[in-house]
Amino acid sequence: MTHVLGPLREDAPRRIGPYELLARLGAGGMGEVFLGRLPGEGTFVAVKTVRRDVANEPAFRDRFRREIKVAGLVRSAWAAAPEGGDADAEVPWLATAYVPGPSLSQAVRRGGALPVATVRELGAGIARALTDLHAAGVLHRDLKPGNVMLSVDGPRLIDFGIARSNGATTMTATGMMVGTPAFMSPEHVAGARHVTGASDVFCLGSLLCYAATGEDPFGDGPLAAVLYRVSQAEADLSRVPEELRETVAACLRLDPAERPSPAGLVELLGGERRPAWPESVREHIGEYGRELAQLVASGGPLRAVPAAAPAPAPGLDQLPTMPPVAPPAPREPPRRGRRALTAAVVALAVVASGVGTYL
Repeated sequence: MTHVLGPLREDAPRRIGPYELLARLGAGGMGEVFLGRLPGEGTFVAVKTVRRDVANEPAFRDRFRREIKVAGLVRSAWAAAPEGGDADAEVPWLATAYVPGPSLSQAVRRGGALPVATVRELGAGIARALTDLHAAGVLHRDLKPGNVMLSVDGPRLIDFGIARSNGATTMTATGMMVGTPAFMSPEHVAGARHVTGASDVFCLGSLLCYAATGEDPFGDGPLAAVLYRVSQAEADLSRVPEELRETVAACLRLDPAERPSPAGLVELLGGERRPAWPESVREHIGEYGRELAQLVASGGPLRAVPAAAPAPAPGLDQLPTMPPVAPPAPREPPRRGRRALTAAVVALAVVASGVGTYL
């Protein structure tokens, strides 16, 4: 079985802000993400840290400070809750609630396309998250399968790294486009002065196509070709199940004004319901619960190992928007409250493994 929680490298930090770090969850465009917890408590968080060379760029800390502020505006049952951050720390960090489960991208790569009913339920949950974000004046701007986590009780939208308030431009100060190519909207590609809530809806249409077919909606090939098809809204929906095709097509209309609102999309998809995950997804989620329980029972972080080999080249839906991380020197974490934590997480593992909890 492939492990879902990665060990901490020898050069990884052992504490960030108030959190002791237990495992490595992965790497983003500008840093690494760790599983953390407050010493003696059972609340687990995903702690995103920033590589030192990026943090030393003159404009970076201001940008990261805005990211922390935007994340703090997010209040939705369908999005990972913000837990704090510090843009002025030696290693800047941002923490959100940990979602024990795979991303949509991981789940589809392992188990294939999702059933129609599950895609409807998944889409309605994400559309509700967008409704909540937009009501708070926040646009996500990087809605892709890697930013949707699947938990026992439904999907959770994560990573507000390039989310901005309404009125933000689609380009960085250096003119670089932000977003993930295969899951951009035509407005992103055109470099328009503004993206809108309708741009997030377009990206959600692409994501629903991916969930229902297991393939990127605008195909593969040279990046320029993919971006051209996105710019013209030329998605191939021939493999999308007929029951979903009209709704997905509505999201992918070239004219933003013709796309449904997130709230309207919830209704088109049949309303909010907890997804009935297929067996492959239930098992995948269960692996996260079991490994978390084993980690806590062990009484400390996963054993440090030598620095890992470079990761394989990402697909179009995984392309980072900023450069990879060299964390600070290690410090030993405290080890308190182990017994209570073990009991709590064993319960999580049982729930995550149980078929009945998804019905």
